Amino acid sequence: MAPETIAAAVDAAADRFGDHAALVDGEVRLSYRDLRTWVRRLAAVFVAGGIRPGDRVAICAPNTWHWVVAALGASYAGGVLVPLNTRFTAAEMQDVIERSEAAALVVATDFLGRNRLAELSEVGGVPELVLTTGDWTFTDEVDAAPVRPDDISDILFTSGTTGRSKGAMSAHRQALAVAAAWADCGNVGPDDRYLIINPFFHSFGYKAGILVCLLTGATLVPQAVFDVARTRELVEQERITVLPGPPTIYQSLLSEPGCDSLRLAVTGAAPVPVTLAERMQKRFGTVLTAYGLTEAVVATMCRPDDSAETVSHTSGRATAGFEVKIADTGEILLRGPNVMVGYLNDAAATEEAIDADGWLHTGDVGTLDDRGYLTITDRLKDMYVCGGFNVYPAEVEQALARLDGVTESAVIGVPDDRLGEVGLAFVVTAKPLSTEDVIEHCRALVANYKVPRHVAFLAALPRNASGKVLKRQLREEVR
Repeated sequence: MAPETIAAAVDAAADRFGDHAALVDGEVRLSYRDLRTWVRRLAAVFVAGGIRPGDRVAICAPNTWHWVVAALGASYAGGVLVPLNTRFTAAEMQDVIERSEAAALVVATDFLGRNRLAELSEVGGVPELVLTTGDWTFTDEVDAAPVRPDDISDILFTSGTTGRSKGAMSAHRQALAVAAAWADCGNVGPDDRYLIINPFFHSFGYKAGILVCLLTGATLVPQAVFDVARTRELVEQERITVLPGPPTIYQSLLSEPGCDSLRLAVTGAAPVPVTLAERMQKRFGTVLTAYGLTEAVVATMCRPDDSAETVSHTSGRATAGFEVKIADTGEILLRGPNVMVGYLNDAAATEEAIDADGWLHTGDVGTLDDRGYLTITDRLKDMYVCGGFNVYPAEVEQALARLDGVTESAVIGVPDDRLGEVGLAFVVTAKPLSTEDVIEHCRALVANYKVPRHVAFLAALPRNASGKVLKRQLREEVR
C-alpha cells in the first residue's frame, strides 16, 4: 500500500531502498536509511523545541541537504511546512512568518551574501525556535507523530494580483499523489539520479523533486544556485539521468559533448521551439513539458511518447486525477482530488478561486485539442514568469507608487533570452528620475526576480474610456 503521509513515505523509503543512495550534496552522501535517521533527529529537535502536530515550521534556505532533512523532519514531527522564498526581502519573509504563525524557523545565515536571520531580527517576527543550517551534530531520535492523510502537510505562499500573498494549503495525501503522478509520467525509479535546480521552496522543487525521489528511490542531487557551468559539471560527475529546467539549460548542454547519462528532460517556464525539442529528444531521449500552479502543483503533463511538436506546442494532458476544461472566457479550470484545500485564513479568496462545483479558476487562458492536450495562450491577470517564478505586476506597481516622484506606473513582462520574461516598468513622473532610481527603489522593496529589468518613461499611460490602463496596447508597442 502506498504511503499516505510524508512520515510514512520516509519510513517506507528506508525499508524499501535501504542502503541505496538517497541524497548527494558535495561530500554529504546519505543512503535512504541514513536519511530516515537524520529526519528522526531533526524531528526530535522540533519536538524538544515544543513543536506539536499542526504547528507551522518555516524554512528559508537554499537547495542543500539541510533543507531536505529539515522539511521531512518537520513533517515527521507532525509540523506543517512553510517554505520561504530565499529571494524575499526581510519584510516579505516576516509577513509570511507572521501570517502563518510559524512556531519554528530553519534558516541559512549565509547565502548569496545575505544573513537572513540578522535581517529578520531587524524587522521583528523571528519565531521562538530557530535552527540555523551548518554543522549539525544531533543524536536524539523520535518516532513519527500521529498524522492523518487529510491533515495539512504544507502551506506554500503565492502572490495574488492585489500584491498580497496567499497561503495555499495541501494535505499529505495530495502532496504525495501529485508526486506519484509526476514520477509515473517520467518513469522515475531507483536507477535515476535527479538533479534538482528548481528551488525547494517552490512546489515543483519540493513535490516534483524531493517527494518524487522519496517515493521512487531515485537519488536526489540538489544545486543551491543555478549556474549552467556547474549544472554541466554535476551532470557529468554524478551521472545525472533526470534534469528539469528552463530551455536555456538544454541549449547549453546541447552545444558541447558529454552529459550522455541524461535520459529525461523536463522543461517549461518559457516556450520550447520545435527544433530544440527535436534535438533534445534525439540527444536525451524523453522530453516532457507540464502545466501547474501552487494551488494544484502539476495538473497536465506530456507523456514519454509524445512528438516534438506536442512537447513544443502544448503542456500535455491531465494527470494526477485532474479534470481540465476551458470556460467561456477562455480561462483554464481544474478539478480533482489534488486541488488545494484552500487559502490559509482567507475564506473569501478560497471561494473566489474554487467555485461551488469544485473547479479551480487558474487565471490562465488556454485551449484544449481533441486529444485533451492543453495549450497556454495568455494570462487573465497579467502575471508573467521570470526565471520560473510568477511575478504579479500589481505588487511591483505598489512598490513603485512609494517612490517619490512617481505618479503612476504599469508593469508588463517582456521576453528575455535567459529568464524567459523580465519586467518592463512604464513610469509617469512628476519630477526627473533615472532608470537606476526606479530599479534601486524596487530592489529594496521586492524580491530580485520581481525587480523590473527595463524602465520606460511616459508622459501618460494609455487608458480606455473607463480609465483602465491598456496593458495590451503597451505590449503591442513593445512588440
